Amino acid sequence: MVAPLLLRQADPRQVHANKEEAVVALSGLPEGSLAEAALEATAHHLLEALGCRALARQVHVRWNPRLRTTAGLANYRQWTISLNPRLVAFGREEVDRTLRHELAHLLARFRAGRRRIQPHGAEWRQACTDLGLDGEKRCHELPLPRRRMARKVLYRCRNCKAEVRRVRPYRRAVACLKCCRAYNRGRYDDRYRFDLVAREE
Repeated sequence: MVAPLLLRQADPRQVHANKEEAVVALSGLPEGSLAEAALEATAHHLLEALGCRALARQVHVRWNPRLRTTAGLANYRQWTISLNPRLVAFGREEVDRTLRHELAHLLARFRAGRRRIQPHGAEWRQACTDLGLDGEKRCHELPLPRRRMARKVLYRCRNCKAEVRRVRPYRRAVACLKCCRAYNRGRYDDRYRFDLVAREE
């Protein structure tokens, strides 16, 4: 079963969920081409070559030891790329590929402006191509340790009855994107909100 798409209600307080995610540089990481400054310079060079100097000035690259199964993350609000230090074990090429993969997310978002786009949609694929990653897959296949957690929280759409299982409850109101697109031009509508149905202990 394909998981239903979600639409989050805008949070007026604009609280940063990852406030505690302080990025800590690892002293054990190699110097040179894998140092944060060098990776950031690479990202800036790639963006400037594509004529995106405004974005290049904002992008930061950090090693994030809190990442476990994720190779990298792109943060649109802070224009930051976080990389998993475990990538170093797979070589410089894998670090570069992951950097470009995440940079493509920022580039696609930057080009789209206020227009809503899919995380791995046509805009991201084009950005990947522009950054030298033709045919890039949406998920990595690296043998990073995976932790399976039980999805004990169940939500159901008030309208179409689509269900979503989660490890943790939502922090704010979330609606069914399919219903919002069909009946409210893609904008959040509380009539299509996901209601908490069950929470197993």
